[in-house]
Amino acid sequence: MRKFFNVVILSLMIMALTFGLAPVSSNAASHREAPLISMDPTADISDFFMFRSYEAGREDNIVFIMNVIPGEEPSSGPNYYQFDPNVLYAFDVDNNTDGKADDVRFEIKFKNEFRGINKDAGLFLSYVALPPITALDGAGSEGLGMRQSYTVTMVRRGHRKVLASGLFAVPSNVGPRTMPDYEALAAQGLYDLGNGARVFAGQRQDPFYIDLGAVFDTLNLRRYPLPLLTVEEDANDTANPFGVDMLSGFNVHTIALEIPSDWLTKDREGADGTAFPTLGAYASTSRRAVTVLFHEDRVKHEGHWVQIQRLANPLINEAIIGTKDKDRWNRLDPKRENQFLDYYLNPRLALALELVYGVPAAQTNRTDLVDLLLKYQPSDERLSELLRLNISVAPTPFGSQMRLGPLAHDAAGVSTPDAAAWPNGRRPIDDVTDVAVRVIGGPNYVGALAGDGINTDDALLTGAFPFLATPFDGFNRVHQNPVP
Repeated sequence: MRKFFNVVILSLMIMALTFGLAPVSSNAASHREAPLISMDPTADISDFFMFRSYEAGREDNIVFIMNVIPGEEPSSGPNYYQFDPNVLYAFDVDNNTDGKADDVRFEIKFKNEFRGINKDAGLFLSYVALPPITALDGAGSEGLGMRQSYTVTMVRRGHRKVLASGLFAVPSNVGPRTMPDYEALAAQGLYDLGNGARVFAGQRQDPFYIDLGAVFDTLNLRRYPLPLLTVEEDANDTANPFGVDMLSGFNVHTIALEIPSDWLTKDREGADGTAFPTLGAYASTSRRAVTVLFHEDRVKHEGHWVQIQRLANPLINEAIIGTKDKDRWNRLDPKRENQFLDYYLNPRLALALELVYGVPAAQTNRTDLVDLLLKYQPSDERLSELLRLNISVAPTPFGSQMRLGPLAHDAAGVSTPDAAAWPNGRRPIDDVTDVAVRVIGGPNYVGALAGDGINTDDALLTGAFPFLATPFDGFNRVHQNPVP
């Protein structure tokens, strides 16, 4: 008689989140926002973008992008990066400005399959060019051994609707022998969900650009005595005047969802009968509270989903929330942000800037940050940390976008603000590092043009869905390194 043995385990992640056993000695870094989530990369959201589509003819659609698995080294074989089938990935939307992102929710769930030549021959590789991989399914997909499929579900007022299932995620970019035309392969991973909605899941180039090592070496930025840009340098969005893009040559895994705006505003109108013009949203990842393991690698999940990370505005958990509260912040709903109000009113980054550079920074009573990051209107009493997008603002065409958004200017110093940039939503091009340093530092840092010296990414973005660049492949990848 076959004997089954059941071993019930609480994952270390869920135990720590539930009972507060966070390692107090760990430090957070960008793309690794908190001690616990840094140990769980497939659930670690590196960036969240939300914007009106700037693809020609699709400007009435809203785009949500979630990047996970920060710091993907392209050559990491033989087991390349994948989404986690035990993680629930979600976009949560507030469409009536009450600060509760529970009006519309999109859930993405993945499933693994081991198949093809790799399985039949018992190979040690996830992907193999026997023949080269040119398709996600059918002829040309024989070498795609580890394949992921996924389901997209929309939840509105508690009613669940599966938008699509059995979709295939685009695998990691191994190299030209295994995947000779990666972009053609990736194009097969763009799916039409009907009525103008689209989805993509797969590997992309990491669009975030920052001198990561310098920023977190106690603001050891690479221009002395102060990390200041000239007016001309600051106006140039195509060159890096100083600094090192520490994310050069790295990839991420991307979930991109394009939704018609009326899907989000439907049934939510103000007193005058018009839809609320501003949406709030955040991305989240969750795991089951309990996992039951059976023999023969069979897994059963029980218990409710537990949120283990959230991300709305960029750099909040890295640069605003104190290390001792980072893990707790991740698992709480954004509508409970009043618990962390002191961090916004008295930003520690402003204190750090003044201590390091000796330039006075705005350290106390920062009600401007509270209004900017936690409210729809300054008069609102409810605090909720959401990325907010005024959908009545037209998108800026791709070729005219300015990385500094509201702080943008030309080479003569004349203001040329881009109203479709962060903090009005967020696009991949937006230089949130420089904007955040100046806004949090206060007037002295805005006027001085402080920044990390990285004005552009190491790969060209695109003006079409899913908007992120082709990932670096494992054979040809190059990482930028500091000049001694």
